[in-house]
Amino acid sequence: MSEPIVQTLLPVTHDLGAFQVRRVLPSPARTMVGPFIFVDQFGPAVLPVGTAMDVRPHPHINLATVTWLFDGEHAGAIEHRDSLGSFATIRPGQVNLMTAGRGIVHSERGPAAERAAGPRLYGMQTWLALPDGREEIDPAFEQHADLPLIEDGGVSARVIMGTLWGAAAQTTQHSPTIYAEIILGTGGAIPLDAEADERAVMLVGGEASVDGTALALYSLAVLAPGAAMKLASARGGRVMLLGGAAIASPRHVWWNFVSSSRERINQAKRDWAEGRFPAVPGDEDEFIPLPQIPITLANP
Repeated sequence: MSEPIVQTLLPVTHDLGAFQVRRVLPSPARTMVGPFIFVDQFGPAVLPVGTAMDVRPHPHINLATVTWLFDGEHAGAIEHRDSLGSFATIRPGQVNLMTAGRGIVHSERGPAAERAAGPRLYGMQTWLALPDGREEIDPAFEQHADLPLIEDGGVSARVIMGTLWGAAAQTTQHSPTIYAEIILGTGGAIPLDAEADERAVMLVGGEASVDGTALALYSLAVLAPGAAMKLASARGGRVMLLGGAAIASPRHVWWNFVSSSRERINQAKRDWAEGRFPAVPGDEDEFIPLPQIPITLANP
C-alpha cells in the first residue's frame, strides 16, 4: 500500500509578541499546492486589552487573498479595507476573497469594539496564484457567508471554495480550487475527495490522521495525487483541506508580490516605492514601506 502523505512541510513560526503566525508556504521544499502559494495560520491567541491586529496598508499583484477565521472560544474579527473602497468585517464562517490582479492595496485591523475586550485571533490567510493569462485581471473583492456545510457522523465540513462532497461554494475560482474547514468529533471520519490535481491538509487543532498516519500540528501534509483516503480523529480535531489544479508555469514571490514575471515584480516594487499604487479610503495615513529584505521569498 502506498503512503497517503508524500511530503510534510514544517511551518516557520513568526512570533509577533501577542500572537504567532506559522507559515508553511512558500517553503524551500515546495512553492505551491494547486494555486495555493502562501499559507499562514495564526493563533489561537488573546491579545492584551487595548491592542489589536494592525496590518497597515500594503500592496499585492497577480494573486488573490483568502481570509478565514475559526469559530470557538478564540473567535475574533478583522476589519478589511482596500483601494477599491471595499470595507468588510471578517467573522468566523465568512470567506473574504480579495483579487489583486493588476494591483490592489489593503489593510487589516482589529475592530474598535474588540480592542476594548482583548481581541481574539484564530484563523488562516492564504494566497492563490492567478493562472496564466489572468494575472493582470481587474482587482475585485467579495465576501460570502452562505457556504455549504456537510454534516455526517460527528463530522462537519464547510466548503470555502470549489466543489467537495457534492457541494459547491459560490466563491469565485480563478482556476480549479478546493478549500474546506473540517471539524471532526470524537471518532469522526470523512473521505477526502481525490479529483484535485494537488491536495494537502493542515491540522490546526486537536488530533487527526489520514489513513492511519498521524498529522503533525500546524504542518502541511501533501497528499498522494489521485488516491482515495480517509481523514479521521479519535479524540476530535480541526483540519484544513486545500489544493486544486496545478499552475502551469513557475511563480516568483517577493514580499507581497506574486507573478510569473520577475520584471513585473520589479515594476511593482518601483510603483510602491514611488507612490503609484492607489490609496485605501478610510486608512490613508499609514503604509508599510517596501522592505530591503522581505521575509517572504520564492524563486526571487
